[in-house]
Amino acid sequence: MASLLFIVSREAPGRYGYLKHVFAGESGDVIVDRRAGERRRREGAATTERRHRDRRHRDITGELQLSGWALVRRPAS
Repeated sequence: MASLLFIVSREAPGRYGYLKHVFAGESGDVIVDRRAGERRRREGAATTERRHRDRRHRDITGELQLSGWALVRRPAS
């Protein structure tokens, strides 16, 4: 079964507390968005790409800005 992940914008701390309270004990987690930008800061290209694919499947930036949170479905492991 896939579980749910609620990602809350750092700009909406009240929403984090609310969602954490509402979904306590459910099949989902509530976390605060930790992204601060792209991690690679070097001017030149990376020598070898070790990642086979990007971990982010979709861009949730718009949802975080519009509503303060985004819902992501995690595949069953």
